[in-house]
Parts: sequence; structure tokens; C-alpha cells
Amino acid sequence: MTDHKILSRFHPLWGWLLLPVPAMVLAMLTGTAAANVPCGGSFDEFVDGLRAEAISSGYEKQAVNRFFDRAVHDPDVIRRDRSQGIFRKSFIEFSQLVMSQYRINTAAEFERKHRQIFERVEREFGAPRGVLLSFLALETDFGQVQGDHNTLNALVTLAHDCRRPELFRPHVLAALELYSGGMFDPDTTTGAWAGEIGMIQMLPLDIVRYGRDGDNDGRVDLRNSVADAMMTAGQVLYELGWQPGQPWLVEVTVPPHLNWAETGLESSKSIAEWLELGVRVRNGTIPDTQLGAAILLPHGHGGPAFFALPNFYVYFAWNQSSVYATTSAFFATLLSGAPMYRQGNPEPPLTTEQVFALQQLLVRLGHDVGNIDGIIGKRTRAAVKSEQMRLNLPADEWPTRDLLDLLTTHAPRGE
Repeated sequence: MTDHKILSRFHPLWGWLLLPVPAMVLAMLTGTAAANVPCGGSFDEFVDGLRAEAISSGYEKQAVNRFFDRAVHDPDVIRRDRSQGIFRKSFIEFSQLVMSQYRINTAAEFERKHRQIFERVEREFGAPRGVLLSFLALETDFGQVQGDHNTLNALVTLAHDCRRPELFRPHVLAALELYSGGMFDPDTTTGAWAGEIGMIQMLPLDIVRYGRDGDNDGRVDLRNSVADAMMTAGQVLYELGWQPGQPWLVEVTVPPHLNWAETGLESSKSIAEWLELGVRVRNGTIPDTQLGAAILLPHGHGGPAFFALPNFYVYFAWNQSSVYATTSAFFATLLSGAPMYRQGNPEPPLTTEQVFALQQLLVRLGHDVGNIDGIIGKRTRAAVKSEQMRLNLPADEWPTRDLLDLLTTHAPRGE
């Protein structure tokens, strides 16, 4: 699973890798060395610019040349970057696709085989094994599908592309740092098309920052070492703010009279307050009813409903896609012993073409939906909620055909 991961925003932890990193190099890797990020133009000239930047930052010229000498543009990376249909699926579609019985069985077997590692990660970082197993399942099918794109070529191609150069250029230079420490081979290191490496698909700068040598062999190998991969994942979750011992996503039932405008990830009440309004935990209890929680309705008020607790928001730092975050969080809940969620009877999702049309209408009405891309993301849902409130529809953020028809009739015409 790729693309929506974002550059981590926490202080680096160089000690885990035992790499001496000069301050100037640190500034280069974290993107503070230059205000403008170059991109586009001749690919060869672009690579020469990366060489010059690396050398000026203190890397030895011959090592830099060896690192970049075979870098080539990969057009398949650009093709995949422009066609990420998986994120256009709804939560129910996507979760039913990835939460197969095969993955549930494999997770149980993987946990039994590596139980001591999971116990260590939970002891040191408070990261539950269900959470780690869910990431493993969705990212690489428990390490079985790690990607076969040359990582350097993927990163340089995406850094050269002008869609998101500010994201990928630091990762190219972080890969050079890993190469200097003997943990990256520009010729043989492969991974996802977007440059992620290993069982949990991490980008190079995050490996430099958070990589843990879990098996004490002197290097961080996220491709082959379960201990390294799981300890690194635990470190990342800890740095992202994971709260040990607290839940993350809990299925609930909601009363039909609930004020839907108070639902959504931007609205929060204590669990005690939600309970007073008639919301009920479907399975078990939550001991601390003073915890803040939002009501997440991924398919609107007719579909599944969840308490989204503080730990849930960590998922969005791992991956920005709301469908991915909700699926991964629920799968972790399922692998931790909860029953499958109840689908309910939601209004059917719009087609991709209808979502495109909806986003165009919302923009005409003055809303910021981000890219018009056919994906119902955070900003599209917020705009939908605003229009639902204006039109006296259930304000549950779920775009329906009724809403689309009303907006088509009443939205101002484009020029």
C-alpha cells in the first residue's frame, strides 16, 4: 500500500543507527537547507544537481557518483502515481477486499511464530500486536509482497516529477545516508513503486530517523528481519504519539435521533457524554469514559459506526487515506478479538464519475476539496457535511445520489 504516507514530523533518533550525521547533512535530509525544491527539466541534469547537493553537504565525491551512476527514470512509477484506483473504493469495499480469512489465519500464524518479538515491542513501545499485524497485512502481506521496483530509481523519478518533489527529494538523500552506512544498495534495493522499503514499507528518511536494529546484528534490515521491522514500527508509533493501553477504534451502535452534525472526526465529546446521548459500545466496554472520542461514520448514518479515539489519529500520520486508516485500524481491532463490524444498510456509494462531478460542484459552491480526483477524502467529506447542513439533509458526511442531484439542480453554472 503506497502513496499517501507523509514525511514524518518528529525529531530524528540517530542513535539507533549509530550513524554520525553532520548538522549540515541533517538540515539537507529534513528539507531545511533550501526554500525552493528543484524539479523537472532534463533528468540527467536533475541527477547532476542531486550529486552536487550531496557533495556540497559533505559526502565523498566517489561515493556520491557510485550511488547515482545507474539512476534512471522509471515511467512505470509515474503511471502508478497517476492511477491509484484502490483509494477510490469505499471503506466497506476496501476492507472486505483486504480483510480476508487468509490474512486472518496468516496473522495468527505469524504472531505465534514471532511472539517474543511482539511481546518485546509491546513492552518497550506499547504498540499492540494487532496493530502491527494489521500494518503487516495491508502493506506487504506479512512480508511476502514487498515490491520489485528499484528504490533509487523510484525515489529519483518522483523527486524529479513536479507533483510532490518536496516529499521525495529528502528521501533520495536519506537513501544516500543509508548507503553510506552500508544499509542500501542502489543496484539491488527494491521495494514499492513510491520508494517504500521492507515489510512495513518505510521511506528512507523514516528509516534513518526511526530504524531499530532489533536483532542486534549491527544494521537495520526491514526487508528480511522481523525483529528490525517490528521494533522500527513500534518506534514509529511511539514517536507519532501512540498511547499505550488505550483503544483506537471501537464499534458502536448509534440511536436514530442522534444529531448527525455532531459526528465526524472534527467533533469530539467524552465517551460518557456520548453514552448519555444513547451511543453504545457494541462489544465489551471502555473503562475510561472520560476519554475523548469522535463518532466515525465511514458510510454515513446507515452504515457502520465507530468511536474514533486519540490513538486512531496516529493512523493518519502513517497514511493519509481515510479509507486506508479506517480499514487498518478496524483490522487491528478484529485481530485483537473484536467481531466483524455490522454493515448496516447505508446508501450506496457514488461511482468514481459521480464523485468527480460532486467535487466539481462543491468547488463551484466555494468549497476547498483539494484535488478533484474522485476520492472522498477529508476535505470532500467536510464540504459534503456543510452542504448537507445547508440543505437540511442528514449531516453525516456521506455523499449520496440525493445530494448530488440537489447540487446539480441548484449549484451555480461554471463560466
